[in-house]
Amino acid sequence: MSTVTTAAATTNKLFLEETIAGLKAEPKHMHSKYFYDEAGDYIFQQIMNMEEYYLTDAEMDILANQTSALVEVVSAAGTAFDLIELGAGDATKSIHLLRALINQQFDFKYFPIDISEHVISSLEQSLPAQLPGLTMQGLNGDYFEMLQTASEISSRRKVVLFMGANIGNMNPAEARGFCAQLRDQLSKDDLLIVGFDLKKNPQQILSAYSDGGGITRSFNLNLLSRINRELEGNFDVQNFEHYATYDPETGACKSYLISLTNQTVKIGNEQIRFEENEYIFMEISQKYALTDIENLARTTGFEPVHNFYDKNKYFVDSVWKCQSHTG
Repeated sequence: MSTVTTAAATTNKLFLEETIAGLKAEPKHMHSKYFYDEAGDYIFQQIMNMEEYYLTDAEMDILANQTSALVEVVSAAGTAFDLIELGAGDATKSIHLLRALINQQFDFKYFPIDISEHVISSLEQSLPAQLPGLTMQGLNGDYFEMLQTASEISSRRKVVLFMGANIGNMNPAEARGFCAQLRDQLSKDDLLIVGFDLKKNPQQILSAYSDGGGITRSFNLNLLSRINRELEGNFDVQNFEHYATYDPETGACKSYLISLTNQTVKIGNEQIRFEENEYIFMEISQKYALTDIENLARTTGFEPVHNFYDKNKYFVDSVWKCQSHTG
């Protein structure tokens, strides 16, 4: 059995185990990382092009128009480095930074990490053609496992990108745990660049996650379809309704799927019972104030060194430097 086939089998087993555990929990929940199969990737591309979804344009504004300043921060140490992107997606934002680093002949290697095998294979085909001279190695799998793999491949200093407000897919406690774990895998003076969606008008935020065209609805329901395709499920997606909510006090924007009827769903050999109006918690999209971001950095072993904002101050790419380990 090839390494790729083995990795796919392991991923599928974990997908099944985590899905069953989540749907047998009280309350029921899914893992948002499983949104991103090939169909999910395609729908998310549509989401990023929605008029209501301001996040992509906001971060693109930063990366397209402040590339020179970002390159200065990334290259300030003056040494060769590895540029590691967690959740690389289609690299449409990071390509601006990659191109600038190549044009200025910096010595770096790009490691895109993504849980989607489709994403990594696409990047390995497309990026070298778009960026002659790029040295890269795609890594398909869990962030921390693949970050460890990158560290085993190379001992050079690390610049880690975690863009697109991906950190918003965790609640604040999970984000603290994630950042602390990242810190444990990095060395003093390594850099972490994290994208945060900032708190703003509540209706603007809610519209981005409950659009009039129903694309976000399709994105959520696709996870049920993926379970049908890959885990021998028999969800009737017409029996579920997408619902989103935003709390301006906590900054938590949450999405749910609501069961429209009493029903039993089969997944593999398991039977999952749903009551009418019972919800499945699908994902959180956490929004941050600047004070929240600074506190998150300092309590997890980093020091904020620079903030890059879009022209509307909807979004920030915050640059953090790793501090010395204390324990």
